[in-house]
Amino acid sequence: MNKLFIPIIALAFMTTACNTQKDTVNKAGIDMANLDTTVSPNKDFYQYACGGWMKNNPLTGEYSRYGSFDKLGEDNRLQLKGLITEIAAKPADNGTIEQKIGDLYNLAMDSAKLEADCYNPLKADLNKIASIKQISELSSLLPDLLLSGITPFFALYVDADAMSSNDYLLQTYQGGISLEEREYYLDNDAHTKEIRDKYKIHVVKMFQLHGFASDIATKNMESVMLIETRLAKAAYDQVKLRDPHANYNKMTVADLQKMVPAINWNVYFSALGLKYTKNISVSQKESLVEVGKIIETVPLEAQIAYLQWKAIDGAASYLSDEIYAQNFDFYGMTLSGKKEQSPRWKRAVSSVDGSLGEAVGQMYVKKYFPAESKERMLKLVKNLQISLGERINALPWMGDSTKVKAIEKLNSFYVKIGYPDKWRDYSKLEIKKDSYFANIQRANRFEAAYMFAKAGKKVDKSEWLMTPQTVNAYYNPSTNEICFPAGILQYPFFDMKADDAFNYGAIGVVIGHEMTHGFDDQGCQFDKEGNLKNWWTAEDKKQFDVRAKVLSDYFDAIEVAPGVKANGKFTLGENIADQGGLQVSFQAFKNATKDAPLQSLLGITPEQRFFISYANVWAGNIRPEEILVRTKSDPHSLGKWRVDGALPHIAAWCEAFGTKQGDNMFVPVEKRVSIW
Repeated sequence: MNKLFIPIIALAFMTTACNTQKDTVNKAGIDMANLDTTVSPNKDFYQYACGGWMKNNPLTGEYSRYGSFDKLGEDNRLQLKGLITEIAAKPADNGTIEQKIGDLYNLAMDSAKLEADCYNPLKADLNKIASIKQISELSSLLPDLLLSGITPFFALYVDADAMSSNDYLLQTYQGGISLEEREYYLDNDAHTKEIRDKYKIHVVKMFQLHGFASDIATKNMESVMLIETRLAKAAYDQVKLRDPHANYNKMTVADLQKMVPAINWNVYFSALGLKYTKNISVSQKESLVEVGKIIETVPLEAQIAYLQWKAIDGAASYLSDEIYAQNFDFYGMTLSGKKEQSPRWKRAVSSVDGSLGEAVGQMYVKKYFPAESKERMLKLVKNLQISLGERINALPWMGDSTKVKAIEKLNSFYVKIGYPDKWRDYSKLEIKKDSYFANIQRANRFEAAYMFAKAGKKVDKSEWLMTPQTVNAYYNPSTNEICFPAGILQYPFFDMKADDAFNYGAIGVVIGHEMTHGFDDQGCQFDKEGNLKNWWTAEDKKQFDVRAKVLSDYFDAIEVAPGVKANGKFTLGENIADQGGLQVSFQAFKNATKDAPLQSLLGITPEQRFFISYANVWAGNIRPEEILVRTKSDPHSLGKWRVDGALPHIAAWCEAFGTKQGDNMFVPVEKRVSIW
């Protein structure tokens, strides 16, 4: 979920359905089998706290990374499968949610029909693209492709205006490169060059699987590389994408027409039902200007090949098994190191979940999310807000006037827990029995219509940006909201039967993490209303930046793979949120238990259990290939470093485990990060 400097700042990346509450292992919430007690916590805390989990949950061929999020996802997906297959096995009246869920799932599972259809469901789009005779036709073709889910050159979406957060604003975002990260086209280290060479082979094979002769496929690949490389060169890198001011360029449509005359924007917007649009934010101006230059200078034949490739690439998961296998061979095996495809039923469940998410979520919440979980979460959130407020007021580096503004923002948080108060209406989404891919296109058009209908209207702050079955959480700076879907409110993140040491260490830090996003290097630039507006004194902001740089420099020095360092500037927001979440939740934990201190359980003190439960959230195994992918693309640090990189800066952790000078995990007090 990564548009506009990540308008929603998520805890991690995982979507699935919610599950029944797992019985806790004990009141401590700690499963001793997760630990590796042969290793000193002061030498390698991640191995100490998670080594047993990693041994007992080895990577299967299906995964390039498998961690606590994924394990919970697997457990929950079985529940979702149960609901969907039960619905799909019964006849349903046309137009009902049951008919839509059942028909979409059955089409995704029908391997014989997928093989018989082959790439035929995509032929109409390929022919439509091939039929254009002049550049001017792109102004109507590109928006039509966009509605179907194909986004060549750039993306277009509607979100809150960063400078006027109550108003929706049409916005562009750089894109058009199938490898997603610009470095894959520009870097020349051995690994990146190998990926690039194998990508070229993949593009040729995919064209051939769609009926193109070998020589034409090769020529088309060269056109793809020409255009995608130019787009990559013009694109902002991940660090610049995190600067909200650099990514906000509001202008009139008339000014946009002058800036990028190669596209007739009135025609383009009219095709999307946006005929009366007056203003737009061009998030990365240089990228869109380059799109215009490409359209003007690259031969039409090459542009047709590129557009056909974007259609082929986007449809690959919904066509024949041979096409899917080739797609997986590159993106799954070569790029991420996976060894085998996910079973067809998992892919089918994911499609239903992606296309009818809130309809599925509504059923699941009714069955699996107890009211008492929401009540306890509300109490936890309130306690975390109190703790963060205490910490803000006690900050020695922040002046009183800035503290007042910070507390106002904290008290203005819009808290969402479990599920939305109102549900999406899917009555206009038509699911037919013609083909799997045709339904995916209709679902894309349904979502696009839903989004573009917001343009020019007031922001609906009650809208959820994740489905309730999502195993994740987020902070949205433009609405100043924190959201904790039902999917994450279960073990090992949350356990009604475990004590406060466990729950504050796990879900408590998650809550604190999302709250701190409101005050990380991005979030701190937005005021309590969600506007991109400075509320800091110059001296206080300078003090913040000095402290943030300590954290950025610290992570820059971490070697995540031989010869490969972490990107501390790219991951700064998430690292600040981890550091703040730990500090805030630990203080809230101590506040909550001060009148009735907890006792040691399993030979582990309450303070130690707090930090072990935090580490267990990030337990996981990962392939070497995926480490390289995530270091380029993921704003979150790798799981190991969300533990071993964050904890040495937390005084309470050092005290809990007696960490001292000379220990591997020890960081001198004067070199520790101290922000929130």
